[in-house]
Amino acid sequence: MKKLKPIVSKNATDLAKALGLDPADGVEMEIRSELNDKIIDIVQKNGLTHAQVAKLAHTSRTRITAIMNRNTHEVSTDLLLRILCSLGVRTRITFSKAA
Repeated sequence: MKKLKPIVSKNATDLAKALGLDPADGVEMEIRSELNDKIIDIVQKNGLTHAQVAKLAHTSRTRITAIMNRNTHEVSTDLLLRILCSLGVRTRITFSKAA
């Protein structure tokens, strides 16, 4: 049996490359992960329940629970942004030339 060499990815760009995905997919993974991190951080710091966040963002508690558990496969990026906005966070996207 052939021994497999593990592949270590240190960022979303490397992960996308290792998985044979388009570099744009890596950028999307990175942005969505950062949005998710911020939502979790704010909810935990403010001691909010999933139901409270759902009511603020006009979405279901089930979706908030999924986001808090980092299960965002069926969650759109615009919903993540809407949740942040409902939590009082202004988001800003910056652009730079790719390396």
